[in-house]
Amino acid sequence: MPEGDTVWLTAHRLRRALAGHVLVRFDLRVPRHATADLTGHTVLDVVSRGKHLLTRVEGGVTLHSHLRMDGSWQVYPAGERWRGGPAHQIRAVLGTRADTAVGYRLPVLELMRTADEGTAVGHLGPDLLGPDWDPGTAAAHLTADPARPLGEALLDQRNLAGIGNVYRSELAFLARVSPWLPVGELPDGIPERLVATAHRLLEANKTRTERRTTSGPRAQAPRLYVYGREGLPCLRCGAPIRRADEPDQPAARGAGRTRPVFWCPVCQPHPTY
Repeated sequence: MPEGDTVWLTAHRLRRALAGHVLVRFDLRVPRHATADLTGHTVLDVVSRGKHLLTRVEGGVTLHSHLRMDGSWQVYPAGERWRGGPAHQIRAVLGTRADTAVGYRLPVLELMRTADEGTAVGHLGPDLLGPDWDPGTAAAHLTADPARPLGEALLDQRNLAGIGNVYRSELAFLARVSPWLPVGELPDGIPERLVATAHRLLEANKTRTERRTTSGPRAQAPRLYVYGREGLPCLRCGAPIRRADEPDQPAARGAGRTRPVFWCPVCQPHPTY
């Protein structure tokens, strides 16, 4: 699933291609909005809010989209062949005279009044890459339910917006705590350190096409500490990295899906694992 930094970069690319330009093509391939037509209208802005994208068009209209597990927006120069997937996966086409933005496999795509954007994103906690970022509020949200496992609390966008599965594993490792540790048992100062590290990492990665959480010479170090490294040696202690697959959270609407959790059993001990 794309995380907050990837969605921020997607918004940046869409803004660069669309903002300030008149739409010469507007095609939403979802039944609810199949007849909608905003050609002739100017795109005002494209912003990210956590993992949500808001494309604002003159006339007080916003196109709200969410990538969830598999969605993507691709931008092509006008006339260039689209390569993001087969035609039946296209859900949206927004074209200007110079560029065309094509949305593939978008599970959430809806038109709304710009004044009503809160119905789509108002439930979100502080945005790690947004102007509303507030580390104190984020840390308080993270620990509001003392019995909740840390990994689950990190993924809950109502606590802080932008963390996905990769950062769930990486942040727990960097804090040297188990992703299954109840947040009420986190040592003093760790919640504040976790949200500060999350903010630092997403800021550092928001303009990169390849996410990196490790430090040191890039040619010699893996990009990530634990995520995707099952069976490989921990970069701290050398123990084999482990993996567990957990059901997706209901709030993520990933019915039937699982998410992998990666951790070091030595650096992040937990009695259940």
